[in-house]
Amino acid sequence: MGTILQNVASRDSIGEKRERYLGHTEKLMMVVIDFNDGPTSEPDPPHSHPHEQMSYVAEGEIVVHIGSEQTRLGPGDMFSVPPDIPHTVQLLTSHVRLVDVFTPLREEFLG
Repeated sequence: MGTILQNVASRDSIGEKRERYLGHTEKLMMVVIDFNDGPTSEPDPPHSHPHEQMSYVAEGEIVVHIGSEQTRLGPGDMFSVPPDIPHTVQLLTSHVRLVDVFTPLREEFLG
């Protein structure tokens, strides 16, 4: 059973009132992000990466911006982000939890 928890990281601060923890296999990564600094008046700065991403809104409400499109989402909603497309979120509630899945691994998250 020890191998099940082998690739699960502890919680890391990724900004004021923001935490991330993750687990991964050789080819797949799941990342849980807790935002506790909402609501925000503007979206975070957009970013992009070469990884495929699927995200699940576990708690709270957001506006997700993917390329030139934007959509309001809440608990139970999902969205996908193709590789290399600028994207970001705007927090609409005080707490938001997103569950992101990436392939290939986001190696920069492992350092």
